[in-house]
Amino acid sequence: MTRAVITGIGAVTPVGLSAPETWANLLAGRSGVRPLTRFDASRYPVRIAAEVRGFNPLTVMSRKRARRSARFAQFAMAAAREAIGDAHLPPLPEIHDRTGVTIGTALGGLDVLDQEAHRIYGDAAPRVSPFLLPMLIANMASSTVSIQFGFRGPSNTSVGACASGTIALAEALRWIQGGDADYVLAGGAEAALTPSVWASLCALGVLSTRNSNPEEASRPFDLERDGFVHGEGAVVFVVEREDLARAREARVYAEVAGAGMTSDAYHETAPSPDGDAAAAAMRRALANAHASPAQVDLIVAHGTGTPLNDAAETLAIKEALGPRARAVPVSAPKSMVGHLIGAAGALAAMVGVMAIHDRRIPPTINLETPDPECDLDYVPHQARAARVRLALANAFGFGGQNCVIAVREPESG
Repeated sequence: MTRAVITGIGAVTPVGLSAPETWANLLAGRSGVRPLTRFDASRYPVRIAAEVRGFNPLTVMSRKRARRSARFAQFAMAAAREAIGDAHLPPLPEIHDRTGVTIGTALGGLDVLDQEAHRIYGDAAPRVSPFLLPMLIANMASSTVSIQFGFRGPSNTSVGACASGTIALAEALRWIQGGDADYVLAGGAEAALTPSVWASLCALGVLSTRNSNPEEASRPFDLERDGFVHGEGAVVFVVEREDLARAREARVYAEVAGAGMTSDAYHETAPSPDGDAAAAAMRRALANAHASPAQVDLIVAHGTGTPLNDAAETLAIKEALGPRARAVPVSAPKSMVGHLIGAAGALAAMVGVMAIHDRRIPPTINLETPDPECDLDYVPHQARAARVRLALANAFGFGGQNCVIAVREPESG
């Protein structure tokens, strides 16, 4: 069977404007959570977020393109450009027809809709940007990358809530194995720190209210966790056929070895408390990778920091791995970057890939008070040196959409 490998990584996150900067800060346990600045949140009970700071879209696209692109698409473009450069792909005209793009998102360009809404509902005749709809729709991250580079292979956008980024990687694997593409730009992008989304999340009661201690607010698996921290960002990978990567002597970070998808079929926002469907997604990812629980060296947790999610995920890991569960490190990057929603699964996959490549596992920070229901090895406080041969990256979205990616140490040679 054709193997798919990762040869390039790009990232724009709350802890870095590149993949190397993001990875260094994750290993250092640095939090990207701060008081929210994207809009005035003083009338809301939650006033903290994991924002991307210092991002300038003009460093990666023209002013005209930037004006026509929502923030999530700008992030995707920056991450894709970095990933392409990191992979040292062959000259692009030679591979345009064999290169696909799949960049998942949950909320797309809702920031643009919030900006334009006053023009729609005011007393005067509506005068909105003619690019309102193209900026708003979810496929524009994938489309912007395709247009910019002229990639004419398959292009798609999976909207799978918080699992969108991992679903994109699963799709890239299938495209390569099925012969639809030789190279795929795959990942997730999100930039929905907007008043409408904020009001909704506050009404749902799913956000942490630790406004006075932002860096300590995201506390996956901690007894005193009180919700997730809303974030933004993008992570994009170059995934390609292994034989092509080997032929051009490309650096290979890891193999995309397998994927598993299930549905809780339980609730619009809450996870199934028994974790059964999430466990099934983990087992399917392993089966798809022709691997066993005994081979798993790392779980990159969905780990949102909500009371229900973390307890259910702990049960799912135990069910999926059996006795092996207590021996496997579980890292929760959301403790540092918050919840990147549609980009969260791609960020989790990046942690798994880089742990394999760099032989270090980022910590779960803010894990101060052990929760008796969350009793696994969550790599608290400090990064850990370890050889990771196989990692699972979990992503569980609203509506019960579960997707788990298995990434594996590349074969030598």
